[in-house]
Amino acid sequence: MPDLLSAAAPVPQAPLAERLRPRTLDQVIGQQHLLGADKPLRAAFESGQPHSMILWGPPGVGKTTLARLMADAFDAQFIQISAVLGGVKDIREAVEQAQVARSMGRQTIVFVDEVHRFNKSQQDAFLPHVESGLFTFIGATTENPSFEVNSALLSRATVHVLQAIGPDDMQALLDKAQALLNSPGLTEAARDRLIGYADGDARRLLNTYENLVRMSGPQGVLEIDEAMLERSLGEQLRRYDKGGEQFYDTISALHKSVRGSDPDAALYWFVRMVDGGVDARYISRRLIRMAAEDIGLADPRALRLTLDAAETYERLGSPEGELALAQAVVYLAVAPKSNAVYAAYKAVRAFVKQDGTRPVPLHLRNAPTQLMKDLGYSKGYRYAHDEEGAFAAGETYFPEGVEAVTFYHPAPRGLEIRIGEKLEELRQKNEESRKKR
Repeated sequence: MPDLLSAAAPVPQAPLAERLRPRTLDQVIGQQHLLGADKPLRAAFESGQPHSMILWGPPGVGKTTLARLMADAFDAQFIQISAVLGGVKDIREAVEQAQVARSMGRQTIVFVDEVHRFNKSQQDAFLPHVESGLFTFIGATTENPSFEVNSALLSRATVHVLQAIGPDDMQALLDKAQALLNSPGLTEAARDRLIGYADGDARRLLNTYENLVRMSGPQGVLEIDEAMLERSLGEQLRRYDKGGEQFYDTISALHKSVRGSDPDAALYWFVRMVDGGVDARYISRRLIRMAAEDIGLADPRALRLTLDAAETYERLGSPEGELALAQAVVYLAVAPKSNAVYAAYKAVRAFVKQDGTRPVPLHLRNAPTQLMKDLGYSKGYRYAHDEEGAFAAGETYFPEGVEAVTFYHPAPRGLEIRIGEKLEELRQKNEESRKKR
């Protein structure tokens, strides 16, 4: 097995991120849950036998680097395909190159970046060659492979989950970059701000730092402070401390503005988040949560409208899709508010946790077989649709030994006014029926 792991040095004119790309496994910063002693990827490198895998993780965490290092480790031909730009033709060419390499006694690793962008037939094209051992397949994706990678291909590959680069490792990367460029250091505040902006993406950190050094002004600057950082990077940096306290404070402000029925303030915080570079899909998820938590059944349309806005953003992207999200923000803010379902859900969770597991009453059990019927399953169950008003007055649905508990208390707002009236009517019918027994 070749030495772990040598690679040609980058050219001096290459971007900083490329010049600092690890050339050996031990130079990799981060991912110690996979690369530490006796960890899965370390074991794969040391085994002498590569295996097909999916590397799943956010951008800039080393997926491509690990694939290249694996090719070096096994002296394998490395073929990289971009699923964004490539197609079946590229797959066919990769197969031909792998066949040539095998005839010369050399292994091949085919690395597919953004593999989730390939459709089902394109992904299926890899299957026979992975099964035959013609090449080792490595796919990289930022999306959940359970949903984006064909099950047939997924079953033939091990999924390794990569994590965003932590602050300490990002600081170590900055130290390496500073040494390589022989550039001024950063104040603690500027360093923290830059690391927060990079948001766990090493490539973004290094590209931004390289631009910062290039734009930081005249020679002789001993230290780059936060003000210089903002002047140099301007629109790139914004005012947003992504991943830091300000990030969560701004999300909180948006949520509280919606809950407080202030559409103007809600729009303001929404635009602040968008302007600060927050992924709009993250904002979408938070809005969906608000629709369920703070509006609920007071206006069930709110959840559907918010889901539609999220889907619209997925189709249109930025900036066009952001208008649909803004529409959802305003609708949620002006909608009648109710956390009754949210409160009921939490109350039931607490009740179940302390009460334990009780058996399902026999009359509520399903009885698909004769044996179950003989055992009394479903006996005495009253089919609601056969009763007056499609309501089996007096019937009980809680487990035996549990008194009927009212967890859900509709709010006197929006549709829940009518829901409350309906439930009160049904409770009265239950009481009247039980008094007759």
